[in-house]
Amino acid sequence: MFMKSNVGQIDRIIRVILSIVIFYAYCIGWITGLLALAAPIFSFVLAVTSLTGDCFLYDWIKMGTKIK
Repeated sequence: MFMKSNVGQIDRIIRVILSIVIFYAYCIGWITGLLALAAPIFSFVLAVTSLTGDCFLYDWIKMGTKIK
C-alpha cells in the first residue's frame, strides 16, 4: 500500500533548501552539541520527503500542501 503524494511544489522546494542549509551548517560546525546529533537525520528526512512527495506527518494529521 502506497501513500498518495501530499507535499506541494512550493513545500518541496522549501524542504530541499532547508535540508541543504541544515546539512551545510552541520558540516561547517555551526550546529553543535545535542542538536548536532539530530541535524543530519532531520536534513535527510526533509530531503527524502521532498524527493518522494510523501510526508508521513502530513498523512498522520490528515493534511497536505498539494493542490489537487
